[in-house]
Amino acid sequence: MKYRITFLLLLISCFGYAQLPTGFDYAKNIIPDIQVELRYFGTHNFVGKQIDGYNNNCLILTEETLKALSNVQIELKAKNLGLKIYDGYRPQRAVNHFIRWAKDLNDTINKVEFYPDVDKRDLFKEEYIASRSGHTKGSTVDITIIDLETKKELDMGSHYDFFGIQSWVNFVDITEKQKNNRQLLQTIMLKHGFKNYPREWWHFTLKVEPFPNTYFDFPIE
Repeated sequence: MKYRITFLLLLISCFGYAQLPTGFDYAKNIIPDIQVELRYFGTHNFVGKQIDGYNNNCLILTEETLKALSNVQIELKAKNLGLKIYDGYRPQRAVNHFIRWAKDLNDTINKVEFYPDVDKRDLFKEEYIASRSGHTKGSTVDITIIDLETKKELDMGSHYDFFGIQSWVNFVDITEKQKNNRQLLQTIMLKHGFKNYPREWWHFTLKVEPFPNTYFDFPIE
């Protein structure tokens, strides 16, 4: 009985019955078939722990952002492709968690996978960690493309949240297939109203943000 109740609570929250600020919605309400793997809800991330504020694997974004992503998804499905989201709205408490982690220079458990060529003391200087994040405004997504038949991610030449030049959009030392995959993602996202971040191939922000100056801190439930 306990497990059935837990499952029902997760289901309810992911489909939008929890209280959200006006202007926000759950992705599953707008794009039911979108694939979501919030990396900060689990431990497969550069910190190596679940991050504060990520209490469920539910993607939350502004309504305008979800509508734009829905159009991206429709176009990709015609190619037998689809979207996979690693992160969307991010509570300020999560950003604060990143800041505390970055200041602990002895905690380098996932350095080899996520930042092998960057000294942890330089993460702020090189702008991999900041005190404010566009994600907290609710209109920024970390995203990739999957093959709908295999459910596998297209090869982008570096993995998500890799801190290094290999993740820059215009990094040239990758295969032609990897370049084409990056270009497909960039082209379709920009077409549907997003702008990119040149140092992270996965990072996009809606050009016309509904909350450009507001940093939210409600948890992901």
